[in-house]
Amino acid sequence: MSSPRHPDRFVDRHVGPDLHEVMQMLEVLGKGSLEELIDATVPASIRMTRPLELGPGRSEYGLLRELEGIAAKNQVFRSFIGMGYSDTVTPPVIQRNILENPGWYTQYTPYQPELAQGRLEALLNFQTMVIDLTGLPVANASLLDEGTAAAEAMTLLHAVAGAKAPQSFFVASDCHPQTIGVVRTRAEPLGIAVHVADPAQFDFAATPVFGALLQYPGTDGALNDPRSFIEKAHAAGARVVMAADILALALLIPPGELGADVAVGSTQRFGVPLGFGGPHAAYFAIRNEYVRHLPGRIIGVSQDAQGRRALRMALQTREQHIRREKATSNICTAQALLAIISGMYAVYHGPKGIRAIAEHVHFHAALLARALAQLGFKPRHAHFFDTLRVEASELQLKHLMAAAEAARMNFRRIDEKTLGIALDETTTREDVEAIVHIFAAGRTLDFKLDDLAEGARALPKDLERKSEYLKHPVFNTHHSETEMLRYMRLLESRDLSLTRSMIPLGSCTMKLNATVEMLPVTWPAFGRLHPFAPRAQWQGYAQIFSELEAMLREITGFDGVSLQPNAGAQGEYAGLLVIRAYHAARGQGHRDVCLIPQSAHGTNPASAAMVGYQIVVVRTDENGNVDVADLEAKAKLHAGKLAALMITYPSTHGVFEEEIKQICAIVHEQGGQVYMDGANMNAQVGLCRPGDFGPDVCHLNLHKTFCIPHGGGGPGMGPIAAAKHLVPYLPGHPVTKVGGESAIGPVSAAPWGSASILLISWAYIKLMGGPGLTQATKIAILNANYIAHRLDASFPVLYKGRSGTVAHECIIDLRKVKRDAGIEVDDVAKRLMDYGFHAPTTSFPVIGTMMIEPTESEAKGEIDRFCEAMIAIRAEIREVEEGKAPREGNILKGAPHTAEVLLADKWEKSYSRERAAFPAAWVRAGKFWPSVGRLNHVLGDRNLICSCPPIEDYAA
Repeated sequence: MSSPRHPDRFVDRHVGPDLHEVMQMLEVLGKGSLEELIDATVPASIRMTRPLELGPGRSEYGLLRELEGIAAKNQVFRSFIGMGYSDTVTPPVIQRNILENPGWYTQYTPYQPELAQGRLEALLNFQTMVIDLTGLPVANASLLDEGTAAAEAMTLLHAVAGAKAPQSFFVASDCHPQTIGVVRTRAEPLGIAVHVADPAQFDFAATPVFGALLQYPGTDGALNDPRSFIEKAHAAGARVVMAADILALALLIPPGELGADVAVGSTQRFGVPLGFGGPHAAYFAIRNEYVRHLPGRIIGVSQDAQGRRALRMALQTREQHIRREKATSNICTAQALLAIISGMYAVYHGPKGIRAIAEHVHFHAALLARALAQLGFKPRHAHFFDTLRVEASELQLKHLMAAAEAARMNFRRIDEKTLGIALDETTTREDVEAIVHIFAAGRTLDFKLDDLAEGARALPKDLERKSEYLKHPVFNTHHSETEMLRYMRLLESRDLSLTRSMIPLGSCTMKLNATVEMLPVTWPAFGRLHPFAPRAQWQGYAQIFSELEAMLREITGFDGVSLQPNAGAQGEYAGLLVIRAYHAARGQGHRDVCLIPQSAHGTNPASAAMVGYQIVVVRTDENGNVDVADLEAKAKLHAGKLAALMITYPSTHGVFEEEIKQICAIVHEQGGQVYMDGANMNAQVGLCRPGDFGPDVCHLNLHKTFCIPHGGGGPGMGPIAAAKHLVPYLPGHPVTKVGGESAIGPVSAAPWGSASILLISWAYIKLMGGPGLTQATKIAILNANYIAHRLDASFPVLYKGRSGTVAHECIIDLRKVKRDAGIEVDDVAKRLMDYGFHAPTTSFPVIGTMMIEPTESEAKGEIDRFCEAMIAIRAEIREVEEGKAPREGNILKGAPHTAEVLLADKWEKSYSRERAAFPAAWVRAGKFWPSVGRLNHVLGDRNLICSCPPIEDYAA
């Protein structure tokens, strides 16, 4: 007799509908079984003929026990490596109530600002922190990492300089090596020559450049005054980026006061765990005149319909979806959750606390320098903030590195004659003593650290900061844990997350982020590892990477995987770079035409432009599918130069296109490669594999299909999977050996991108197993078809497959109600808030529509509530159509209805307060109240404010 099935089946917790609900939904659809629905939806020509070979799913308890064993293979040494990564103290009140709180990590990007005011305020705090510390007037709401931020700064200055400017960029040789690598990768396809040299020796006349990048302090700790260099650069018509240590800026003159045009850097050391490289939030600050070129997101201040202060994303929000190949950047995912943590770190500590932490770090570095000098190891640089560069003979260095390892410490070996020691917030007097004893090598010390402590300081007087920062009350109020806890809880209450209701965003896959998947992320064995620690210290991570890559290969059918891309759009960029390298290696480097369907995600053409490709748009037919005849004609027209086709599958309009094999064959016949956007992989896992039906490379949104939470707009991960002929070109890294034998340069600062959150996807796949993953895909398709069927009579489903079904999402058409009742798609989106729901994706890929994706995680009851809300809203629209409600001033135009509006003394609307506030019975049981009314977007763009307004505005 076989043993009974384990009672703790994770798949039953992840998948919403139970067997009874599945049968009910199938009955509504007129299908006799789930297999019948899948057969009608997924083309037989691409179906897998065998199950996924991933084994059975694990229990939650069993998986955590397995992971404890893997974690034990990691060795957490005291890290003094530096290079832009520092150990830090995450305040427990922030760790428990933000980092580990689904009320903060399960929201989507705040495209519906009325439901996101708490997160928007937290991100505005982050921007204000960056503005204050950098001394520049405008900052965005974070980027992926310091390396990619530096690359974005280069392309911003390139765009500002114009086509007639020199096509060269200067990079200081003392920048972090990973930053230099990422900048080189970005520059090469754009035809930008990168000159790496000593700033003190650089001649602007001999080598004209449009811009320059400096590290402040340098990667080896050197602290030099950059003002002379900046003046020379400006005199030569070049602009300057400074990559600055955010904590050092508490003590040093900030980039804006030194004359820099752009400042970039990492905010990791403001309370975000090392995590073996990520996720961390980069900052990006600029002068006012560059604001229209600023990549990423800006949180701006505006007003709601009642004239109250309200926040929103400003200016170029999702601008790549509008400008496409003319976009300044392909940035889509930011690092919102990590930016919020860093901003809250500044709120909790305030200006005095931040300065005290910076002084603590610098004091111990200066004390260590004095002690090492006593031992004959005088640091090379007299001025530094937290990092010492120590010279020694090769033999001495060998002994020092070995002694450090024996003491469970990591130093940085810079070259044959020097090593680096970088201190941080966690450094103690005992750490300094331990380092000194390593250098003493058994000798008895003839000095005491206490005797060296008086006046220990190594900052140059003319670089010490005089200006104030973090003056706003928000940074000077919440310093007790009680106040901080209440402030974070207040902001959380202003945000709609998955803890309140489903978020049915099409193309975004807002599925369950199970607690068991999230727990290991903050385990010290994973969270406190430096990304450049010696390989022997991260064998646990090595196992996670190896197993995850193998599982993704099995799921996709491809031969190789790179886990480096740090976001979905970065995966697109990496995939195209790999294709570009493949063509060049075959003597086909002239191929630079990229075919992209009209319906593609806006990041697709933006990514293609970033690798220097010319975009040729392929038409779609009346059913939303790729026009195969137009594709064939354009592929033949550009045959000699065709590099790639970018295609989303299932399509952006939510259908499995039957001709996908033919589409791929057409491109291959003309010498091109096929890049598949993996945004919709949630409809494929276990049913079909892109590696089997034609694409050559695809990216995977781990923050969609594989359960990394969206975090309110990040973190994300976008690894790429590639066919055998492309594997040699997978991304490499200048510090750690990764990628293929002919690897392209790094696309992220860390070798494995945001390594710590790869644990989430690893755990999800292990918990589900092959059968569970396949079941999840089938239920995702079932839920979407159930919604499509229920809503079709109220809002027609725009596109269906040949059998009348949709994939894992559907598009409903609201254009008729606009014609008949003057009701915009935004009116429906805002009215949904009164019913307690976040709106689906609006006006993408077709203006005047909604794209709905329920995911497999939502049970039938929640799906029914959403459908009933949409049907009820259709009835409200019908009242307008029939003249029973006015075209202006109706209940949809007034939405969302805040408590303040409903409690006003006067009520002169055409509908009752009760109907506005409680349109359905379930709303009474747990009403989510939007904290502001409908946003005035135009006002916020005309009068851009991207830092915390004066306190008087809060009291208005």
